[in-house]
Amino acid sequence: MSDLAPLAEAVAVDPLVGHPADYHVFHKFLARAKEYPAITTAVCWPLSDVALRGAVEAATEGLILPTLIGHEQKIKELAAKIGVDISPYPLIHAETEVQAAVVSVNMCRDGSALAMMKGSLHTDDLMKVAMARDTGLRTARRITHVFVMDTPAYPRTLLITDAAINIAPELEDKVHIVQNAIDLAHALGIPKPKVALLSAVETVNPKITSTLDCAALCKMADRGQITGGILDGPLAFDTAVSAKAAKIKKLVSAVAGQADILVVPDLESGNMLAKQLEYLGGAQLAGIVLGARVPVILTSRADSAETRLTSCAVASLLHYETHPKVKV
Repeated sequence: MSDLAPLAEAVAVDPLVGHPADYHVFHKFLARAKEYPAITTAVCWPLSDVALRGAVEAATEGLILPTLIGHEQKIKELAAKIGVDISPYPLIHAETEVQAAVVSVNMCRDGSALAMMKGSLHTDDLMKVAMARDTGLRTARRITHVFVMDTPAYPRTLLITDAAINIAPELEDKVHIVQNAIDLAHALGIPKPKVALLSAVETVNPKITSTLDCAALCKMADRGQITGGILDGPLAFDTAVSAKAAKIKKLVSAVAGQADILVVPDLESGNMLAKQLEYLGGAQLAGIVLGARVPVILTSRADSAETRLTSCAVASLLHYETHPKVKV
């Protein structure tokens, strides 16, 4: 009998993950973010319904103070079409998406914006400008991405990284990916996040490169090269989120079954995992870019206004984690 047989049987008899009644995470982030002043935000090319509506709703909720950057006439026409009042917000004209990205990045560089929000332009067009070595938003940290998930099928906040920026990260890149995610978890109120380093198996296999990276990252955490979290890996997805699956596999781990952060081997696996949870598992998600001079609210062009709202809340909490300010 294969080791999958008892796991399949366990799934049929008793779910491996307990299900909370409903969404249980995002409303807490929104409530916390509203306790702080709204952050000035460069909204780059908000030329779709959800992009413009999401920015305005985040402003109405007191999360951001947006500056809309894009084709002025088209933005005004869109606002009129969807019934959104943009008169309270500054509007900077840009003829093209790339020009809008340059203006947005420059605002973040000179301090006139404390965050940047992606509108309806392609991620590559925005991030190419943001990641330019001399004129972008680079810091000593590698720029990475995190999906923050609110999943009815999981009782904890779940962070997935990196699923949007680093395509095939090497070990050195993964150090930054992990540390950035841990720092974000702290900002979200998780003081000692449990970090699951994912692969297909729970043992180190020289033929599976990701398992070697997992083992190295764990040892680096032991030596203080990664701080602020509890790391374990390699872990398969089931053992990372299910204590029952870990027990079936006789796996002893401080992370198994209670992971707060899932570190995926590469962008493809992470992107598919996050979107499977969203579209098949009913999860809500927020997207944020880390390691830049300012938080970058990076959502899919298909994301809802609600997703953009929560992403703004996450950006606000991240900003005030590193720039403390008295609550209002």
